[in-house]
Amino acid sequence: MADKKLIIVMANSDPRNGEEIGAPIFQASVAAAMDFEVEVICTATAGRLMKKGVAERLWVKEGSPKSVYDFIKDAHEAGVKFYCCSPNLDLFDMTKEDLIPECDGIIGGAYLIERVMEDDSEVLTY
Repeated sequence: MADKKLIIVMANSDPRNGEEIGAPIFQASVAAAMDFEVEVICTATAGRLMKKGVAERLWVKEGSPKSVYDFIKDAHEAGVKFYCCSPNLDLFDMTKEDLIPECDGIIGGAYLIERVMEDDSEVLTY
């Protein structure tokens, strides 16, 4: 396990605008390559990214051969863990079965607060 931890909270990054999604996923991949333990927590509007079929239909740049989902898969392969906040299931009419395979679990608010408050965690919010 890495000694350095980075938590990226995606709350205001709107999946309806693929341009907003690129930076946090890219930075998560870079941090994982730098041996950080990286978690991306998708909550609020960004929680839609964890639903099958959503990220597959988004592109960071029009005409790109890679979808947002391809970038999520690349980040996950690099070691990034993606989580969906539990309220998103109800908010976006999802079940656990609706989540992409790269989603490492469903978490609640207490998990997020506990992880953010750890002394050795760095947090970026989008």
